[in-house]
Amino acid sequence: MSNSKLSPKEIRLLLSLAAINFTHIMDFMIMMPMGDQLMKKLSINPQQFSLLVASYTIAAGVASFTGTFFVDRFDRKKVLLTCYSGFILGTAVCGLAPDYHFLLAARIMTGLLGGIIGSQVLSIVGDLISPENRGKATGFVMTGFSAASVLGVPVGLWSASQYGWESPFFGIAVMGFLVFWTAFYELPPVRKHLDSPENHSRSLHFLVELLSIKKHRIALLFTILVGFSHFTMIPFLSPYMIANVGFKESQLSYIYMIGGALTLFTGPYIGKMADQYGTVKVFSFLVVLAFIPQIAITNLPPVPVWVALFFTSLFFIFSGGRFVPSQSLTIGSVQSQYRGGFMSLNSSVMQLASGLAAFLAGMVVDKNADGQLVHYEYLGYSTVIFSVLTIFAARRIRN
Repeated sequence: MSNSKLSPKEIRLLLSLAAINFTHIMDFMIMMPMGDQLMKKLSINPQQFSLLVASYTIAAGVASFTGTFFVDRFDRKKVLLTCYSGFILGTAVCGLAPDYHFLLAARIMTGLLGGIIGSQVLSIVGDLISPENRGKATGFVMTGFSAASVLGVPVGLWSASQYGWESPFFGIAVMGFLVFWTAFYELPPVRKHLDSPENHSRSLHFLVELLSIKKHRIALLFTILVGFSHFTMIPFLSPYMIANVGFKESQLSYIYMIGGALTLFTGPYIGKMADQYGTVKVFSFLVVLAFIPQIAITNLPPVPVWVALFFTSLFFIFSGGRFVPSQSLTIGSVQSQYRGGFMSLNSSVMQLASGLAAFLAGMVVDKNADGQLVHYEYLGYSTVIFSVLTIFAARRIRN
């Protein structure tokens, strides 16, 4: 194992990329916890709210898929900063939205530009960081995801409760503006990949060739099922906690702060368990354990806050923890010569599945005359069914 250290210049570069990830993920995550507030302020129903959530991820999935065929033809720094500047503008426009339809259009715009950001960040890490430091560099950049959950979402929710639902979007836009200029000065041009003819050869023929391999098709089906088994119930988690369980808006941040902090500790442990006992076994074990919070949360009556937080924390640990072995399973199923293209496709498939799951969830959930959500329990049962199917798909990948 190499003891090579990252240089100060590399650390500054990675901090810029991690900050881009932080603002990008926070923009996506903040919508769902604000569901109750948005439905009240914009006078919209659960179906319209689910479309707000789905519009971003579906647009991001379409952009990610389309980008697979052309982004490698340009300097990665230019692609990243062009998309990021549009993302910042789109986020600011979200905060200025006077009504539902304007906000919906702004979310689609933001998703189209934000969908390419994540893959470009990881590609830049791969191009600029030496192989012996690439693992730790990737982990460094990915802390933006955890930070968005532990710090970003709670602060955003507090801001929304104090200053209105628009304030988190303005906050993200301001942070994004500062991060943009930091990245502009810290990132060098990233053009080495332009010298390789392989990066200009991706086409529909490449896609057909990739999908002609059975294990690749099973891996994509697995990704779709994992997306549905996780994102079907998430969009209405926060609205349900307020309308049915008795949470105050100011208490929603506890869900993400505690759950996110716990995953910082459990994530690496789950990874070690997967290496020791096998990814399929650990994945299947987590799936079964996740049944407990999935059913409990979607059927939860009014209870003390600590009881609800107990189950939401289990959800973060078990349901969220499945992504560690599931990613390992997916990566390991792909032949090395197809891995770059497949992972881009897999990312877009996950985004599309997540968006479709959120949209369909809105078709199931409704509000009664008292303002409580009804039929949320059906989302819990659906989540369990999709989760069971992921176990069968995971075993097929390994066979």
